[in-house]
Amino acid sequence: MTGSWATFGADLHLDLAAGRGLRAALTEALREAARGGRLAPGTRLPSSRSFAADLGIARNTVAEAYAELVAEGWLTARQGSGTRVAERARPRRAAAAARTRHPARRGPAYSLLPGSPNLGGFPRTAWLAAARRALTDAPNEAFGYATDARGRVELREALAGYLARARGVYADPDRIVLCAGFTHGLMLLGRVLRERRVREVAVEGYGLDVHRDLLTGAGLTTRPLWLDGDGARTTDLAGFGPRTGAVLLTPAHQFPTGAALTPGRRAAAVDWARTRGGLILEDDYDGEFRYDRQPVGALQGLDPDRVVYLGTASKSLSPALRMGWMVVPPDLLDEVLVAKGGSDWTSSALEQLTLARFIGSGAYDRHVRGMRLRQRRRRDELVAALAGRVPVSGIAAGLHAVLDLPAGAERSLVQAAAWQDLALEGLARHRHPDSELPVRDALVVGYGAPSDSAWAPTLAALLAVLP
Repeated sequence: MTGSWATFGADLHLDLAAGRGLRAALTEALREAARGGRLAPGTRLPSSRSFAADLGIARNTVAEAYAELVAEGWLTARQGSGTRVAERARPRRAAAAARTRHPARRGPAYSLLPGSPNLGGFPRTAWLAAARRALTDAPNEAFGYATDARGRVELREALAGYLARARGVYADPDRIVLCAGFTHGLMLLGRVLRERRVREVAVEGYGLDVHRDLLTGAGLTTRPLWLDGDGARTTDLAGFGPRTGAVLLTPAHQFPTGAALTPGRRAAAVDWARTRGGLILEDDYDGEFRYDRQPVGALQGLDPDRVVYLGTASKSLSPALRMGWMVVPPDLLDEVLVAKGGSDWTSSALEQLTLARFIGSGAYDRHVRGMRLRQRRRRDELVAALAGRVPVSGIAAGLHAVLDLPAGAERSLVQAAAWQDLALEGLARHRHPDSELPVRDALVVGYGAPSDSAWAPTLAALLAVLP
């Protein structure tokens, strides 16, 4: 027999074991519900009259079960307060004991690792307002399985307008493909290049190893370009052989060295792509965050037919959104969609609709402007604190800076910082293994990630370990 009653709007289902008397079965079921936590301490039980009526049994049966559990300490009964589940100390679970014996390792007290914005700065209120409007206006089909591999048209249209206005990108909504961040987009492009029988991709001499690994995982070889204060030396591409069919660049703010690709080198990259039939994969890293001047437009504007533009919300909003986009040349679009699959299974349609509303309402522009002001102020504080001690290289942009060190000092400083509970990253870890660049000792300091309250002590911890 199974009975149930509603308490505070929720149904609690009791299994009354067969083969036992009703009172014994009810008593045991209530005892187990209290012991297991389904009946929380303080929960008021229905009166014996109403409970008996719900279960279809005699009132005395319920009253006797209550009385037994009160005697055992599982229930309490007070005049005017009714019958309630007693407050009891919860038994210590084995899993909790195991966690106590083996506590999780905490992270460092301070961190200046690059690659993350201030996560506490996510615009929760404005995002929630956009989500509500998006849900209210969403068509019913948006809640089903996605059928367009490019992603929701609402977001593609919003991005087309924003990218044209803010980054100088020629972006037809039909040529925008949404993806789960930059790495997902690069993975898709790696598949396309392999299918096109490209064997080699030129990359910057310093860059993220995860991006190089994605390309090599697709069966491609990566070949490093020389880097200096003007960015990647794209003039060298003319001397690369026919195996090199694409180049991956971060023109707006090279990661990690912090250089911006000069106009002459932008033109050289486009000339190479036109002459050789190659592709430029443009990672618009930190493109919106330039502090000493207006942001330079995207390289894609020079030749939308030879450049694949890749952008993401990871730095401007949050990496947790897993939201990125590619603006794809017309003759590449079908191949990218084949690589992605027949439907958009990588990004939530509801988050796409929310981001579309967030951009369309102007909230995204306001958020980026606010971030730009805060991060510029923070970078200025970093440079001022380091004045006369360590030179800072790279343009005034983005969420990281490069601190140049004396020869041989990088490894020891990173280790010294770790001893002081400060996470730092050296430039060496980003060097391409085949690069011919001279060894350069430096720190890549991500000043964007610490919260406002943590920034001052984190900066003090950095100063404490620098020479």
